[in-house]
Amino acid sequence: MEPEATAWFDQRTFAPPWPNIATLVGRKNGAHITVILPALNEQATVGAIVAAIREHLMSPAAPLVDHLVVLDSGSIDSTAEVATAAGASVLDRSSAYPDVPVLPGKGEAMWRALAATTGDLVVFIDADLHSFTPDYVVGLLTPLLADPQIALVKAVYERPLMTETGAIPAGGGRVTELVARPLLNAHWPMLAGVAQPLAGEYAARRTLLESLPFPVGYGVEFALLVDTAESLGVSAIAQVDLGVRVHRHHDEQRLGRMAAEIWQTALRRLDPDARIRRGQQADPARSPSLVQFYSDAHGLHTKTHEVMVWERPPLASMPDRAPVDNAQG
Repeated sequence: MEPEATAWFDQRTFAPPWPNIATLVGRKNGAHITVILPALNEQATVGAIVAAIREHLMSPAAPLVDHLVVLDSGSIDSTAEVATAAGASVLDRSSAYPDVPVLPGKGEAMWRALAATTGDLVVFIDADLHSFTPDYVVGLLTPLLADPQIALVKAVYERPLMTETGAIPAGGGRVTELVARPLLNAHWPMLAGVAQPLAGEYAARRTLLESLPFPVGYGVEFALLVDTAESLGVSAIAQVDLGVRVHRHHDEQRLGRMAAEIWQTALRRLDPDARIRRGQQADPARSPSLVQFYSDAHGLHTKTHEVMVWERPPLASMPDRAPVDNAQG
């Protein structure tokens, strides 16, 4: 690694033990903390995550988290009902900016959830985790509550690939190792020390998040990381070791589409004259595409997929934004 990345890694990588809840509550100094779970068909896991946060981080004895929101991204299962029963405030994708047509994608859900809430510190947690513990939230918040210069905290973890025959240690981060980290090392070497640039678990200050564009798809984590470094410098970023992360895996073709979105996100940040610019509202007629191949009994076939490259503008630039009242709980 370059000296800047090495210095960052040594100074901005945090690991357990974490401060106790009472200590972190004392460091809030009036700040409100919101935890957001973007969710799409996660009825099997979302309830346990919500219940653990409610029990351990939102009780009168441990009032660390003030708001817990599940943003339902159009689930066709019982995600919303399970999350509500466990104690979360559940929002539909259209709750924020109902006059703005909803686009598919994780970043879209995050952007709308951010718009619908008011917490000063925001923690994003993926809703498909089998390994979640309240320490995920505690660890992510620790650097933000300890150092006002830190604005974004990413998770670090081992990601085993779960197969029918067992777990492959560190085999789960395929898009990270094949696309995201090579891009960072080549074009943003000051971020080479970030172990999990695509981590879905991270925490940030609202002032930062509202100043940045949000890719509507899977490029959102890569964009927020790079844009924060370019806006505030790498010293504003930290990473915390959360141990092992076990979650639902995608097949290779789905991973290929994710990789294409991340690659396009990087290209827009490398080329100031890019046809599709950062923070540009969607025009599906201009979207790039990805051709993938599959075989069946009749031979080899192709299928063309739209690559979701569009970005929502920074919330700070959006007029007439009003948080959704029922998100505050």
